[in-house]
Amino acid sequence: MVTKNFTVKLKEFAEARPVAVVVQLASKFDSRIFLVSGDKKVNAKSIMGMMSLGICNDEEISVEAEGSDEEAAASEIVAYMTSMN
Repeated sequence: MVTKNFTVKLKEFAEARPVAVVVQLASKFDSRIFLVSGDKKVNAKSIMGMMSLGICNDEEISVEAEGSDEEAAASEIVAYMTSMN
């Protein structure tokens, strides 16, 4: 399992578009992928789970990935969520 901690650097992350992009990115991978914020842990492939997480810009969170492509999955999600789009 790979865990990466990072700070969200996306404008208006709480809006649906960036959340949908994260779900699409996560869905490309075979690994199980979760985002963790505080005491909440949600499946990054679930749009409803991601919306319920309520992540804010400049928030410190973690991505956890487990599976055959875990490193690539975690790295790609971190790269997107720290890209200042």
